[in-house]
Amino acid sequence: MKKPVSLTQEYIKGLWEINPIFKQILGMCPTLAVTVSAINGLAMGLATTFVLVFSSVIISSIRKIVPSQVRIATYILIISTFVTIVDLVMKAKFPELSKALGPFIPLIVVNCIILGRAEAFASRNNVLRSFLDALGNGSGFLIALLVLGSIREMLGTRTIFGVQVLPNQFTPWMVMILPAGAFITLGLLLGFANAFTKWQEQKNKKSVLVR
Repeated sequence: MKKPVSLTQEYIKGLWEINPIFKQILGMCPTLAVTVSAINGLAMGLATTFVLVFSSVIISSIRKIVPSQVRIATYILIISTFVTIVDLVMKAKFPELSKALGPFIPLIVVNCIILGRAEAFASRNNVLRSFLDALGNGSGFLIALLVLGSIREMLGTRTIFGVQVLPNQFTPWMVMILPAGAFITLGLLLGFANAFTKWQEQKNKKSVLVR
């Protein structure tokens, strides 16, 4: 019999075990397109997390009354409602940031991370577990975008969040703020993630043998 997952684990698993970027390789379009800077990565991560959390809570709340034939359409309607809220708030309060992110805020509607968690988890679990699952996956997505954006901004402009962190002697790598830089950085991060996972597995095997 499968061991029940604790509430803490429901949140933590999204940070690494099923991290949307490093483990599931989902949401690649916004990941590669908007992470030219740390602030862009942070904004996109927060926007996606907001939509993911609130849509998962609503979907979990109504999961027993939504006919299976129209569940996907219902999920998309709920998700698009929260995406519209995010889009309007950003345009009103953060117009420059909204312009920088371009169409990728409205495109959160079709982000496979959100619809995937709705179908795979929120539609089958209670509100609390759905909330923690969504918050964990959103946090994992945010962390991945923030790390990617920070690395690209630091190497491409010597700054992080607009604050200079590398000396003037360092020559910026212009490729890092170009699309190629996104692919290079993400590829290296995925390589490190895979190497760390294999190291963990080998370590666990050795500890089992010792016992």
